[in-house]
Amino acid sequence: MDVRRLVAIDVHTHAEISKDGHSSLSPELLKASEAYFKASGHRQPTIAQTAAYYRERDMAAVVFTVDAEHATGHPRISNEEVAESCAEHADVLIPFASVDPWKGLAAVREARRLVERHGVRGFKFHPSLQGFAPDDRMAYPLYQAIEELGVPAVFHTGQTGIGAGLPGGGGVRLKYSNPMLIDDVAVDFPQLRIILAHPSFPWQDEALAVATHKPHVYIDLSGWSPKYFPPQLVRYANTLLRDKVLFGSDYPVMTPERWLADFSGLEIKPEVRPKILKENAARLLGLAVPHAQTREKTTP
Repeated sequence: MDVRRLVAIDVHTHAEISKDGHSSLSPELLKASEAYFKASGHRQPTIAQTAAYYRERDMAAVVFTVDAEHATGHPRISNEEVAESCAEHADVLIPFASVDPWKGLAAVREARRLVERHGVRGFKFHPSLQGFAPDDRMAYPLYQAIEELGVPAVFHTGQTGIGAGLPGGGGVRLKYSNPMLIDDVAVDFPQLRIILAHPSFPWQDEALAVATHKPHVYIDLSGWSPKYFPPQLVRYANTLLRDKVLFGSDYPVMTPERWLADFSGLEIKPEVRPKILKENAARLLGLAVPHAQTREKTTP
């Protein structure tokens, strides 16, 4: 992957459908999600189609699914399939995996295998959908393995469109996605790189507090149009968290075009924009060419 030619790195995109047509969500949850995002009948691109989409736009993308088999009973998309499909498009796609922490030691073994044999570069958790509190010690052996493997962990934070409008929210408990629950994880696994996904409504201040206090906690900006970002999020992105905020779209629910168009109107300092769009992610994912060296090479 030639990072220098990339316009941006999108750290939050979803593999929603497998090669054989299996959806990552049950029909009930998918329909509710489409209604919430006003995206009825939205396209579910294959990973190959996602690669073509990002390649045309000179962007790279992190791709993952969500394994929530324990809480939902719905079979996941294979992590191996995601990794293998991304490997076929390694110029633009970066594979992450999702392992249900309720699977115990089997989850730990799978996480190690996925990184060591399949080139997975990180892991995605959705506590509300997976039905667990991030600070539950049940998940700690899995966190320990991910920390030892030296790859990041992405945690969904804040409200979710999954289950919205269904009776009882489809069984999805919002409390599990309070970013303050991840503070214990950051304390107990101090070398684990953590990404708090999305503006964390209604816990934005909690997310900012954790990210400013814990050196390896980042925030991605996916799932919301930037024009709706809370003012304190914009303020911190411009200042204290300028090296720890990441561009993410939530594709295919939200396209990078819409996100970037709205981001262009945000009052972000010129020197901070490239950090958010590419440099911070490249450094976090181990893809970066040091900025100073880049300047030296391009200066006559």
